[in-house]
Order: sequence, then structure tokens, then C-alpha cells
Amino acid sequence: MADKLLIEYREDGQVVRLTLNAPKANILDAAMMTDLHRSLDVLAQQPHVKMIQFTGTGEHFSFGASVAEHTREQAPDMIKSFHGLFLKLSKLSIPTAAMVSGNCLGGAMELALACNFIFADHSAHFGQPEISLGVFPPPASLLLPLRIGTTRAEELLLTGRIFDAHEAQDFGLTTRICADRTGMEAWVAQWIEKHILPKSAMALRQGVKAARTQINHFLERLLPQVESQYLDELMATHDANEGIAAFIEKRPPEWKDE
Repeated sequence: MADKLLIEYREDGQVVRLTLNAPKANILDAAMMTDLHRSLDVLAQQPHVKMIQFTGTGEHFSFGASVAEHTREQAPDMIKSFHGLFLKLSKLSIPTAAMVSGNCLGGAMELALACNFIFADHSAHFGQPEISLGVFPPPASLLLPLRIGTTRAEELLLTGRIFDAHEAQDFGLTTRICADRTGMEAWVAQWIEKHILPKSAMALRQGVKAARTQINHFLERLLPQVESQYLDELMATHDANEGIAAFIEKRPPEWKDE
């Protein structure tokens, strides 16, 4: 079986690319999240890293976290591991960039939201469709209002609609939209060479830490609270479990509004 996470060191180790490698959906399941945790732990010991890139193998960035692992029995371990990635990234303070082609949905969009930069090509589509499964996205519930404002964030979180790269740019989410994946790769490489590599890695980390003071405060103080709501309140309801089961069984959900 191929590794679910590919690690590539570029620019003499100053840029590290982490590629989600389970096409076509590149689902963020328990195994992939374990690999991400291990990789971030390693990078925490490497003071010369100036940029971490996240991307996906194939046509899509990722369809998000594993719905099969959202069941009442598995949700606590999965959610705690997933949320741990956000807290770990906030402590690293290494500049991060998501390079998005195709679908970037659910937990994958949350990972992109946690990055300092989001680069996309014209095929990119974003969305937080969790509400359609009877649940909600804890990290996005905190991050999206900070990134694009409460009004737009609530519309996306409560409808679950999918939007394209151009609307993402209108929201102020994307740093750059390129014509295709090849063009995005070339443009990002030039952008990093011009704007990131000449800088001190230490200064970049201090800059990220300062610029992210508010976001990190919200994640560290409020993510455990929203996580508790998800696990203790939401997952105790009929509709949350029905929505997950219906998705897995590929049938319409039968809501009871309880």
C-alpha cells in the first residue's frame, strides 16, 4: 500500500511539501492524520523550514475527513486527532500554504483555512457541507468568521453550499488563482523564491505567531469548547447519527429534528 502522506523537501529543506496521497478523494482518515501528526512533530525540530505546503495527489485536494469515522463510537478519537492538527500547526508558527486543485471540502477546507496562504487553480471548489449530514465543522465554525466575516461565514456554514475559486477570491480567502495546476506550481515556486526564501526562518515564525494572535487564541481557548459541544451534545442526537448513517448507506436521511 502506498504511503498516505508524501513528504518532499525542497529548496535545501527550506520548503516542505506534504501531499495527501489517497486519490481520488484523498480522504483525511485516521491513518492519514496520524502521518500528518508525525510529520509536524518532525518539522517542529527543524528550525530552517520556512514554508509547509499542503496539496493532494490527483485531480482533487481532498474531499475531507472520513465520514465513516464520524460514527458515535469512533468520533471522539477522530475529532480529537483532527483538532490536534490545528493546535499543533498554531504552535509551530511555520508559514503554511494550501495548494488547491479540484474539491477542497469539509475537513480539507478547514485544513486550508488554517493555512496562512491558499493558492488555487480554476478547477478548485470549496465548501463546508457538514450541515447536510446533520453535523457542523468545529474548526471552520471558529476560523471562517475570522477569515471572511460573520455574515458570509454563517451563510456558508448553515447552507453547506459549494463555491468556486473565484468566489473564494471575492471572499478574500485565496492569495492567488492560476489557470491550471501546472501554472499554480510555477507561480507559487516563483512567489516563494521572491517573498519567502530571502527571509529569516526565525523572523517568519515570529511574524506568523504575531499575525495569528487572534486566531491562535480562538483555537486554543474555544476549540475544546466547540469540540465538547460536538461530541457531548451533537453526537448524542438522533439526526447527527442518522445523517452520518444515511451518507454511508447512500440514502436520503430521515430527520426527526431531535
